[in-house]
Amino acid sequence: MPKMVTGKKTQRYSVEFKVKAVEWSYQAHRSVKGVAEALDIHPFMLSRWRKEYREGKFAMKRVKKAPTEAKQKIQEQDEINRLKRQIAELQEENEILKKFQRFQALCQ
Repeated sequence: MPKMVTGKKTQRYSVEFKVKAVEWSYQAHRSVKGVAEALDIHPFMLSRWRKEYREGKFAMKRVKKAPTEAKQKIQEQDEINRLKRQIAELQEENEILKKFQRFQALCQ
């Protein structure tokens, strides 16, 4: 007997999506129904997410975007670290060449 397929498949939403939807719905000029329609979800689902959010069931850290100055400092620090590694490699190569030169001079 063939397997019956009924209804639509349950959609899984990420915690990040749920948190953003809830925060959007808490804005002063937005309603739960309006946000739910915009996100193409049922208003009851959004209401349940809001309840879970208030109860702290969403285990997600709220991370603020780093300011451009902080991003620039991180990029500069990464570049400095990369250059330090490159200097160390070149110094090691230089030492090897010096040792090879001394060895070659002894062999002649």
